[in-house]
Amino acid sequence: MKAICALLFLTFFSFGWTQTTTRILFILDASNSMNLDWNNQTRMAAAKEVLTKSVESLRGVPNLELALRVYGHQSNVTNTYQDCQDTKLEVPFGPANIDPIKTKIKGLQAKGATPIARSLEASAADFPDTLARNFIILITDGLESCDNDPCIVARKLRDKGVKVTPFVIGLGMDLSYLDKFECIGSYTDAESKAAFENVLSNILSKALLNTSVQINLTTVEAKPLETDVSMFLYEAGTSNLKYTFVHTLNRKGLPDTLVLDPALRYDLRVATVPPISKNNIAILPHTHNIIQVPAGQGQLKVTSVKSPAGTQLETRILQTEGAKTLHVQQLGDIQKYLVGTYQLEILTLPRTYKEVKIEQSKLTSIDIAAAGQFVYQAPKGILGQVFYERNPGQWEWVCDLPFNQTTGNIRLQPGTFKVVYREKDQRSSTYTREKKFTITSLKINNLTL
Repeated sequence: MKAICALLFLTFFSFGWTQTTTRILFILDASNSMNLDWNNQTRMAAAKEVLTKSVESLRGVPNLELALRVYGHQSNVTNTYQDCQDTKLEVPFGPANIDPIKTKIKGLQAKGATPIARSLEASAADFPDTLARNFIILITDGLESCDNDPCIVARKLRDKGVKVTPFVIGLGMDLSYLDKFECIGSYTDAESKAAFENVLSNILSKALLNTSVQINLTTVEAKPLETDVSMFLYEAGTSNLKYTFVHTLNRKGLPDTLVLDPALRYDLRVATVPPISKNNIAILPHTHNIIQVPAGQGQLKVTSVKSPAGTQLETRILQTEGAKTLHVQQLGDIQKYLVGTYQLEILTLPRTYKEVKIEQSKLTSIDIAAAGQFVYQAPKGILGQVFYERNPGQWEWVCDLPFNQTTGNIRLQPGTFKVVYREKDQRSSTYTREKKFTITSLKINNLTL
C-alpha cells in the first residue's frame, strides 16, 4: 500500500502578504515505511531536512501561525499490531513557534502505522477557529493503513463547516492512487526534486496570498483545450521577463493553476506560430484569475510520397505573400499553426506555391509531385539558364547552368521548360540557342545542346 514519497519544500515569496491571519498545519508521516531509502538517505531524513528548511524560510512572515501534527511516531508497528491512535499535535498554533517545530522535527523517529483519516479528523480541533485562512499540508509516503476512510472524514469536516483547505504533496506517486488523495484536497505530484520545489513554491503562495491565475488557450469554439506551448510573462511595457511556463492541462483536462505576483501588470507572449500577444494584464489579488487567449490551432504536413527515399525539401510558411517567414518546415514534419490562411513557398525547382487553410484541430496535408531529371550534354563548355512556363507564354527563371560545363543533371518539377544557352567561347549574342523540353515525375529527359 505504500506507494508515494511525499516531502515538503516551501520557498518564501517576497509578495505583499495579506493582513488576514493565515494558519498552516503540517501533518507529517512518521510511519515505519519512512525508513526506506530515498536519494541516498531515508525518506524520513529527507522529509525532516526539507521541512526544517521550509519552516525556517517562513520566519518573519507577518500574520502567519504554524503548527505540527505527527502520526506513526509513538508506537512501533509489527506484523501483528499497529497503533491506529498514534497521532498527536506536537506543536500547537502560535505566532513564534518556528524553533519549537524545528526542535520537534529533529527528534522524530519513524516507527508506526499510517492513520491518515484519524489525523485529519483530529486536526479539526487543532485550529483555534474558522475565522482565519486555515490550511493543512499533508506530508506522507503512503496510503491509509488503518480502518478509517480519509474521504469520509474529509467530507464530514466539510459538512461540519470546518473551513480547512488541505494540500497533499506527493513525489513519484502511483497514478492509480490519485482519487484516494483528491477526495481529501488538492493533490500535486512532481517527478523530480527541482519540479517538487516549484510545486511547493506554488502551494505556499496559494496559502499565503490566495491569488492564482489560469491561462486559457481557447479553440475557435472558445474551449480551453489548446496547450503544450511556451508562455513568457513580462512586466508590462518592459523587456523584464518575470515568468516562463510551458502551458499544461492537468489530469482533469483543465489549464494548470499558476501563481503570479499580483502587484505587477503583465505582457503575455505565447509561442504559437505565429506568436500571440496580450498586453497590460492585471492580476486581482486574493482571487482566482482567468486569462482568456484565443489560440485555436491546426496542423500542417508537407509530403512528397512518390519521391525517392531521402528526398529533402523545405517549405517557407508565410501569412501573406511577401511577408516575413513564420517558419521553415521540413518534408514530413507536422507543425501546429494558428487557425487561418497561409502561403506556402516550397523550395523545389521551380518554386511550388500553395495556399492552405488551417482549421481547428485538423491535419492539413499537402503533397508535392516527385521531381524528374533534366540531363544534358554539350560538345563544348556552355553557359545558360533554365526557365519554366508557369503560365502560357510567361517564362520564369529557375536556375543557371553550371558555368562552362559540358554535362549537367538538374532535378525539376513536372512541367514545360526551356533552356537558353550559348557556347562560352562564342563571343556574339547571335550564337544564343534555346530548346524546349518537358519534365515528368520520376522520368529522365536527355538533351544534347
